Amino acid sequence: MSAHLTTGDWSLIAAGATVAYMSSMYWCMPTPTAKRRMVVAPLAGWIFLLPNATIKGYSVSHTLYIYSCTLVMFIIMLAPVAKRVASDIAEQEAKPWDKVPLNTFSLYWMLGSATGCVAGGVYLWPFLA
Repeated sequence: MSAHLTTGDWSLIAAGATVAYMSSMYWCMPTPTAKRRMVVAPLAGWIFLLPNATIKGYSVSHTLYIYSCTLVMFIIMLAPVAKRVASDIAEQEAKPWDKVPLNTFSLYWMLGSATGCVAGGVYLWPFLA
């Protein structure tokens, strides 16, 4: 993988993953508060992740790979169950004093898809070296 992708290529991939994440999370979240939180998260990642990685001496390509994989993982986790998660979020924000029970299918989907994405990322990691 890294033999064909430069740091500039990974920057473009990370930028594309950021745009895809922001647009899909804006679509998935039901309330303005939830939309703001989910859209600000990757911007904070850009601000803190890359300077921290360069200070600690981590490879920028590897850092951008992890960043991109994380954003894509959240898209895969939330987009298929967006309506169920959105209704739970809206209900929780409407009644903050009550604990809204988790939707079982959504919970299992998010856990399973996160596990699959992490396994895929770990599987592809040796190809970056």
